[in-house]
Amino acid sequence: MYFLDTDTMTHAHLGHKKVVDRIEQVGAENIATTVITAIEILRGRHEFLIKAADGAQLLRAQELLDDSEEFLLESPIISVDPRAASEFDKLRQMRKLKVIGRRDLLIGCIALAHGGLSSRETWLTFGKSLA
Repeated sequence: MYFLDTDTMTHAHLGHKKVVDRIEQVGAENIATTVITAIEILRGRHEFLIKAADGAQLLRAQELLDDSEEFLLESPIISVDPRAASEFDKLRQMRKLKVIGRRDLLIGCIALAHGGLSSRETWLTFGKSLA
């Protein structure tokens, strides 16, 4: 199982060719994301809506929010469960992981708990250079 991060999910949503091609290669049934990524996507859309400068921007923000919600409904989203919480407790004790951001740590815990590939393996498969 490949757990896609926020950037990769955004590129998938926008139909970025490299990401869409990789999803087709590994099989959409092998793709999921986490509740953390869903929160990040929706948080950005909510902020845009709240900070809209005028009516046109407000309408655009609502359109993007609706579109993102629909996209996420079509995506398998894995939540925090007791296994992920246990992984979280283990990983928090590892000093080397102190440099990892909280969100990435949470995504990693969920991926580990559900037999997902490491972020490194996902990165190698989907790449970070999507330009």
